[in-house]
Amino acid sequence: MYSATISSKYQIVIPRAVRKRFGLKPKQKVVFIPLGNTLRLVVVPPIEQAQGMFPGIDTEVLREEDEER
Repeated sequence: MYSATISSKYQIVIPRAVRKRFGLKPKQKVVFIPLGNTLRLVVVPPIEQAQGMFPGIDTEVLREEDEER
């Protein structure tokens, strides 16, 4: 288990071992998710990785004009 200390500017440093394990890079986005009395840090994947995430999903978008016809 790893720990970090919040600075006076409310910043934290992610431990090197964690950065290496998850391949974290500068400017990469993360999301903080509160869950009960815990706080989860979730890495936001690059948009390029999103392609193909939901195979078989219906991507056809019906607009109101189409529905009226």
